Amino acid sequence: MNNRRKLLAVVGTAMLTPHTVYAQSKHAPVLIGWLHFSSRESSGHLLAAFKDGLAALGWKEGSRIVIEERWAEGRRERLQPLAAELAAKHPALIVAAPRQSVTAAAKAAPTTPIVLTGTGDPVRAGLVASLARPGGMITGVSTIAGDLAGKHIELLLEAVPRLRRVGFLAGSATSMEGSRRLIAPHSVDAHFEMIANLEDIEPALSRLADHGVQALIIVPSAIFQFARRRIAKLALAHRWPVIAASHEFAEAGGLLSYGADYRATYRRAAYYVDRILKGAVPGELPVEQPMTFEFVVNLKTAKLLGLTIPPTIMVQATRVIE
Repeated sequence: MNNRRKLLAVVGTAMLTPHTVYAQSKHAPVLIGWLHFSSRESSGHLLAAFKDGLAALGWKEGSRIVIEERWAEGRRERLQPLAAELAAKHPALIVAAPRQSVTAAAKAAPTTPIVLTGTGDPVRAGLVASLARPGGMITGVSTIAGDLAGKHIELLLEAVPRLRRVGFLAGSATSMEGSRRLIAPHSVDAHFEMIANLEDIEPALSRLADHGVQALIIVPSAIFQFARRRIAKLALAHRWPVIAASHEFAEAGGLLSYGADYRATYRRAAYYVDRILKGAVPGELPVEQPMTFEFVVNLKTAKLLGLTIPPTIMVQATRVIE
């Protein structure tokens, strides 16, 4: 009976918290936690997009909400201590990105609603039961970016038809094997490097250079997003065209990017915060998939690499960097 009473108490707290928070928000600012793998310098524009979304829904920072920020600076080992710091402040909810941050927040604050964003497939990651009915305390906007390798190799080969040997950077064994499967139909010699820490990046790229790769595909991972400027600079030094999921890679010097519009997903995360603060149960709010995709071509990089981008690529671009 004691265990049953404890369980009911936890469930009751989880169900009542959003209603209580909304009532209190009329008198005092609501505390929102923010947990991100990256740094403010690298990903502050995503926080700005989230704040814009909140402001559009009437949640003005300072008067109605206060955002408590925690940034892991690209270090996985920092996520759990930072999540514990946020949990100790008893926020109304936590916005977390990407997957590792969501996992850390859920562990540190199991009864606190969590809004995810910038995350690949949350079902495959075990964060939610399904997209339609997440269950538990987690919901939000996914990027479903883990299965882009097939599209990336198609675009890269269309832009640079003579490629025969391509390097891949992956952040996990799962994403690496998924990419192997997706590129199997293409006649390329693929070489993979799996990266666990920031210190692994330069040695991995050196090994790819030893294999004679002619281009680089970035399999979506938080560590690569954080280190995108470093990776793009090293790739240019090797004269490799690069394609990644995030437009920020193209802005950093990559040749191409194709993937979900991350800024749009962070703005959309504000909708979930609004719903939860007004009483919605997180587990009953369907997880959304991205609705806006970007294809960015960096003509500055093409010129540096001595490449002429074919018209078939240019007509597909949603943005061109000149």
